[in-house]
Amino acid sequence: MPITQPFTDLMRIGQLSKEAGKTTRALRLYEQLGLLNPAKRSESGYRLYDQSALLRIQWIDRLTEFGFSLAESHQFLKDLEAHEYGPSQMHLLREFYRLRLSETKSHIERLQSLSNELEASLEYLSTCQSCAPKTHRSHCQACSEHEEQAPVPRLISGIHSKGI
Repeated sequence: MPITQPFTDLMRIGQLSKEAGKTTRALRLYEQLGLLNPAKRSESGYRLYDQSALLRIQWIDRLTEFGFSLAESHQFLKDLEAHEYGPSQMHLLREFYRLRLSETKSHIERLQSLSNELEASLEYLSTCQSCAPKTHRSHCQACSEHEEQAPVPRLISGIHSKGI
């Protein structure tokens, strides 16, 4: 989630909640799990956050999009923080991002294949509107409208199997 307005002052949890699009309860949970820490507390005990808290929340959101639970995000953060030196920490982060990029590209390919299959199925089904309303489904398997087209898409052929 992009920062809607830059801020330089510390803000209370309600303000951070509004900026991040999260509930204060979620932010308290993040803090309880060690994912988020206030920059400091006011004299009256209010949590005060700076811009880095908003960036951390956005990072947590991304990990969630990768399929990480909050507990897994916490463990990953602990693993990163366990590296005393920046280069080893960045190596771990680089490897993590390489793996996630590979998984994401694979997921995109699967979704593109599914999209192509759905488009082919819809194209195939577009000719099915020419049948009489009382045409029995057993006639669909030998429909003359489809004989000249490409092979029956898998999403269509699967319904022609016995028992459906």
